[in-house]
Amino acid sequence: MLTKLLQLLNKPVELLKAFPEDIIALTARIAIFTVFWRSAQTKISGWELFDQSWQFFNLSSSTFMLFQYEYDLPLINYKIAAYLATFSEFFLSITILVGFITRLSALAFLGMTAVIQIIVYPDAWPTHILWAAALLYIVKHGPGRLSIDCIFLKN
Repeated sequence: MLTKLLQLLNKPVELLKAFPEDIIALTARIAIFTVFWRSAQTKISGWELFDQSWQFFNLSSSTFMLFQYEYDLPLINYKIAAYLATFSEFFLSITILVGFITRLSALAFLGMTAVIQIIVYPDAWPTHILWAAALLYIVKHGPGRLSIDCIFLKN
């Protein structure tokens, strides 16, 4: 009886194990892209295409205020921090989405997530741990076959 029950429970597990790893990797990349791309979009202003701002070097005045008064990062000038964070969110989001230098981009976002968690919003760990889980998956398993890295690195 117990053997039959275990066999019955194993069938869905075997089906789930057959789920393509590349779809999981792509889903993790899209999730991370969405988080950081949206953040970059709140920091920039300028010309738009497809309802997205693309003038990544044109930071809004509210962005500088955030970095100066709310984020208040130690050891770095708030203007430099604002540009670095915005450029990173803008460009690394794109590299993660298309799967180009994916592991390196994910590591950079892990570092950014750690800074946000430790210095800026220490009470927001439930959100940051979700980001970290997806980023750690990408670092460990790579971007999957649906990526530019796969074409060049054959991983």
